[in-house]
Amino acid sequence: MSDPPAGPRYAKGHGTENDFVLLPDPDGELKLTGARVRALCDRRRGLGADGVLRVVRAGGLDEELPGGTNPDTWFMDYRNADGSVAEMCGNGVRVFARYLVETGLAARGDLPVGTRAGVRATHVHDDGRVTVDMGPVTAHGLSTTRADGHEFSGLVIDVGNPHLACVTELDVRTLEITAAPTHDPAVFPHGVNVEFVQPVGPDRVRMRVHERGVGETRSCGTGTVAATLAGLRAAGADTGLRTVEVPGGTVEVEVTPTTSTLTGPAVLVAHGRLDADWWERYESD
Repeated sequence: MSDPPAGPRYAKGHGTENDFVLLPDPDGELKLTGARVRALCDRRRGLGADGVLRVVRAGGLDEELPGGTNPDTWFMDYRNADGSVAEMCGNGVRVFARYLVETGLAARGDLPVGTRAGVRATHVHDDGRVTVDMGPVTAHGLSTTRADGHEFSGLVIDVGNPHLACVTELDVRTLEITAAPTHDPAVFPHGVNVEFVQPVGPDRVRMRVHERGVGETRSCGTGTVAATLAGLRAAGADTGLRTVEVPGGTVEVEVTPTTSTLTGPAVLVAHGRLDADWWERYESD
């Protein structure tokens, strides 16, 4: 029996069990439709993932780049599981940087990665962990959400994408957040990632998250940064270091007066080729 026709190459990876399909596209030739993203991320008819990371040179994008982005920079073209375009993904950046190093596209150590929220400096450690400079994290007042029969007040936070981080005394492990928490569309016209943050020690918080365009995920990198700032503010501080527990593991986040950093694991689990007929089936939205 002959092998089926080979389609695009792919890899599968995760950061604290927030998982992604990576599509190498160095020449910017892949047509990444919303239908293809949704099919890839579907856990029954595709590979299954929380999002897709297209690995492309910034100059290969058919869109305006953030200021200061070199066209030769590797760019993380990130799509949510529903096919929508997203600005930034902290777990995705770690997996993206680890992929570049493990496949020989970049050297281990310091590595810039382009995103729609701007260029992010990363450092790939020898043990497989990756540190990402997440840029400034800013709070813009308060808003509310409702989930699992409870109303929560939270900080409106910008980490290059929108967050509502709600500090609570409830055990967040017991919350039912399968359904999307409510949000104020006047505050979040493009949707929002909602974090529920439980302080569990002087330098430690526990977090659950519902991501826009995805649903609840095992982790959210930018969400852990938002959770850290919310936890710091609840403790009367503006800067500091927190270990953040998420269902998929733990990460370390530091907020400084000028930026924030996220350090955590990045795991590659598979490489292969998609079936060409399957890929062509989802060419059109």
